Amino acid sequence: MMVLDPELRAIGGNGTGGARAEELAVLEAVGQRVLWLSTAIIDHANRVRPNPSGLKVGGHQASSASMSSIMTALWFHALNPEDRVSVKPHASPVLHAINYLLGELDESYLTTLRAFGGLQSYPSRAKDPDPVDYSTGSVGIGATAPLWGALARRYVEGRFGGAGKGRQYSLLGDAELDEGAIWEAIQDPMVPSLGEAVWVVDLNRQSLDRVVPGIAADRLQGMFAAAGWQVISLKYGHTLRELFARPGGEALHARIDAMDNPEYQRLLRCSAEELRERLPGTGSTAGPIADLIAPLDDASLLAALRNLGGHDIGALTDAFDSVDDTRPTVIFAYTVKGYGLPTEGHPQNHSSLLTSDQMRTLADRLGTDPDRPWAAFAAGSPEAARCAAAAGRLHRPEHAPQQVPEVPADLARPAPTGSGNTQQALGRVLLDLTRRAPEAAARIVTVSPDVSSTTNLGGWLNKVGVWSPAERPNWFADDAETILHWRERPTGQHVELGIAETNLVGLLGELGTTWSRWGQPLLPIGVVYDPFVNRALEPWSFGIYAGGQSILVGTPSGVTLAPEGGAHQSITTPSLGIEQPGCVTFEPAFAIDTEWCLLAALGNLGRPEGSSAYLRLSTRPIDQSAADVPGDPAARERRRRQVTAGAYRLRRHERPVVTLAAMGALVPEALAAADRLAALGHGADVVCVTSPDLLFRALQARRGLSRDPSWILDQVFPADRATPLVTVLDGHPHTLAFLSTVQNTPVTTLGVTRFGQSGSIEDVYRYHGIDTDSIVAAALDLVD
Repeated sequence: MMVLDPELRAIGGNGTGGARAEELAVLEAVGQRVLWLSTAIIDHANRVRPNPSGLKVGGHQASSASMSSIMTALWFHALNPEDRVSVKPHASPVLHAINYLLGELDESYLTTLRAFGGLQSYPSRAKDPDPVDYSTGSVGIGATAPLWGALARRYVEGRFGGAGKGRQYSLLGDAELDEGAIWEAIQDPMVPSLGEAVWVVDLNRQSLDRVVPGIAADRLQGMFAAAGWQVISLKYGHTLRELFARPGGEALHARIDAMDNPEYQRLLRCSAEELRERLPGTGSTAGPIADLIAPLDDASLLAALRNLGGHDIGALTDAFDSVDDTRPTVIFAYTVKGYGLPTEGHPQNHSSLLTSDQMRTLADRLGTDPDRPWAAFAAGSPEAARCAAAAGRLHRPEHAPQQVPEVPADLARPAPTGSGNTQQALGRVLLDLTRRAPEAAARIVTVSPDVSSTTNLGGWLNKVGVWSPAERPNWFADDAETILHWRERPTGQHVELGIAETNLVGLLGELGTTWSRWGQPLLPIGVVYDPFVNRALEPWSFGIYAGGQSILVGTPSGVTLAPEGGAHQSITTPSLGIEQPGCVTFEPAFAIDTEWCLLAALGNLGRPEGSSAYLRLSTRPIDQSAADVPGDPAARERRRRQVTAGAYRLRRHERPVVTLAAMGALVPEALAAADRLAALGHGADVVCVTSPDLLFRALQARRGLSRDPSWILDQVFPADRATPLVTVLDGHPHTLAFLSTVQNTPVTTLGVTRFGQSGSIEDVYRYHGIDTDSIVAAALDLVD
């Protein structure tokens, strides 16, 4: 029987003579070691390491195997030091195997996958001990992150320098293309110009539970092409292409092309004898196909069926070398899930694990010792030399961190009087910073999904301009009726995206990592309608997890935008900061409080110990004199410290019998209720809560459960003034319910628990039971 050239079958590629053949042979050997190491890392975590609880550990051997060749070709051939890679979550063991071969991961960590303090289940910038460019794990979000990373790099390079160039790679599974975040990102107007973006789709046609019956790769490729991307399809390797060129090859090519995914996967599970029977199919082409494969020995036949482009090192290196850097590129690399493992192609192999016997058989086939699973390549071998050369090539110099310019704690403006709202204060503070603290203001970059003018960023935008990679003409510059001046230029400090909150927070997260990537800190602020914060929460949370420090502003908020009704209300957002690690939430009531909270949030960005912030703002006009800001400098500073610590006592009665704790837009109702209660003979203190998050942390600290400061509790809720408590806010009442535990007092919590209605503020507040009457009634129930 005919045997296909073993070198062609093993390494594929176009052209196998001389130096090229040697290079591909070495890369193939490195790839086999990567496959072994990634499989062994998972095996040790599940079969070798003690597991007293018996809880499943997992690790995805099959998903890792399908990526081994792709990642080998990328790291050991294509990558440059300034390139960055987002690795699909289930291929994290492959990344760790590669880092080990590059000398970036100590051998002791190879036994710690999914162990406490060890290698994380999915790549993590913050928690893994080896280099990880992008945290992944939430499907679709890690894949799109390099797009926003590319924009962040361009922004830093254009304004401050030092970010260099480099490609931004995404390695993603084909099932991730089901995620809407993918397509929201692809169609954003900013993306088509990102020539440094390269996506590689691991097209193994399997999801967690099954073989995907109609993945429609041609349709997916067409969607990318329509969005302006270069599309490269790596469907078949060199061995199959060689067969296609022989007599009967066109029939085999057409047969495999027309075959649906489940049938192809089933053929992968066949013996050579079964394959000779099934592969030709039926009809007029069955004979030519049978004649074509008849001379092949069994091993060659089985290998040929598996010779897809995503496992062909030669095809992969050629693809990486042919990327067009003038536009984004997507490479559809056809693969077999579990490639090279006994479980390859099985529809339920996603969570399967190799047995001890299977591991020994695999080790024998790959030329490794199962009793010394972490052995490195022999010194002086071509493979060891290749690893050393790649390590040297990919060495990334560290960027000296630039200190964040000081953000003033107080702009020293007189406290506003008259009517105003917190959303207006946002725009005014940003403009004031350009005059009072220009160095800090130069680091601010705002991001908005087409709501700049409606969230009071117009003045800021007119001042600093809109960021664009290249200057664009402003055709309305001479239009006297145009108030918003849309000047697009590389020096602009506002980035305008399409209407997709996921894109906004994705970019926000990457802008917030520039301090750790290139040593250039930015102060990113994203503005979004508060009702849609929940839509943006997952990717923003993931950005925080990955080290991105930013400020998310939700405005307008709550049922206070009464005429707009239930579709635009936000109920649960006030408690997000309590529940979101790495973030502080603020909901100020007055313009001066907004200023102080925003400045405090900006001062926490762009540093190793920094944190993100969420500001919930309102468009409700409020009498600013009600803030009663002290005129004495020391008293004013005391008030500022209290505001940025979570709360302050706004009204202090001589003999209080009840305390009204209100937040944000509901403070006027609390003050009015206090006046009415006083007229009824019931003294009421009024506490203005600016951050339920910080108050909760203070409470935890007082109980010894954290190291946060707790002094604010003694100043705002002293024991000698402990009274029954009524809490009220434009959001879910549970947000402030914990305040009763500060002094263990009775409490009634008022807030929004139902979908809203359109109407006046008075009608809507009454409907939800957060109006003045409801506050008075709740207080009387507690004290009368």
